[in-house]
Amino acid sequence: MVQSLTNGQFQIVYNFLSFALASMAATSLFLFLAQGRVLPRYRQALVISGMVCFIAAYHYFRIFNSFTSAYVATGTVGDPTFTLALGEGFNEGYRYVDWLLTVPLLLLETIAVLALPKVQRASLVTKLVPASALMIILGYPGEIAADNGPKMIWGALSTIPFLYILYVLFVELTKSLDRQPGTVGDTVKRLRLLLIATWGFYPISYLFPVFGLDETTAFVARQVGYSLADILAKCLYGLVIYKIARMKSFHDDPAFADVEGEGSLEEAPAKAAA
Repeated sequence: MVQSLTNGQFQIVYNFLSFALASMAATSLFLFLAQGRVLPRYRQALVISGMVCFIAAYHYFRIFNSFTSAYVATGTVGDPTFTLALGEGFNEGYRYVDWLLTVPLLLLETIAVLALPKVQRASLVTKLVPASALMIILGYPGEIAADNGPKMIWGALSTIPFLYILYVLFVELTKSLDRQPGTVGDTVKRLRLLLIATWGFYPISYLFPVFGLDETTAFVARQVGYSLADILAKCLYGLVIYKIARMKSFHDDPAFADVEGEGSLEEAPAKAAA
């Protein structure tokens, strides 16, 4: 546990946690209210995506409170030092509880918006949900480990299901491209890259303590990295899911596209992508 932070370091973590909390809450509200903007068959994806952000917002509220309670200002009023309060501690476990709930849901929202055949959906759920739980469970002991040796061992073990999930999703998303209408296929291609890019933030942030950074700098960098990764992997990803649901709705039902003011069937996907 980091014993003290400079005023600048405290403010960086404080502001990023606050920004992540606001982002999760706003995105969750938007996705719940936007269900009527897509056809019923795609609303499940938005509900799941909204739940992901809602759960994350709750846990960021707990993380934020844990952080502000753990460190108290001492020293000069204009330039204080924030010291770990006696009997308090910053609870990193909130992140892992959040991920244990939200990562399987992230995978489910991806499966839901693609509208895959029932057998294929069931197969993916069976493969991905247990792997995601295993990834989080194996990563937590390394997160709280004081020494780099155990951190690297648990991190390597957690990487195995992590890579398996990315491989399965990349393969299945690629297979689904031929079944996607119009410009939806191009958006799904970008979704694959977004998935890999955003999930790549997590192992990098996890490994900051072994990159030669001092303990305090590594702590600050890890909190910033995890917060940015969550915003991209949950808020941005959820908005892309919404975009795909809208585009597929316009393609499936031209009358719905007209009601939504998106014009003709041919024009709808291009307008939705704009």
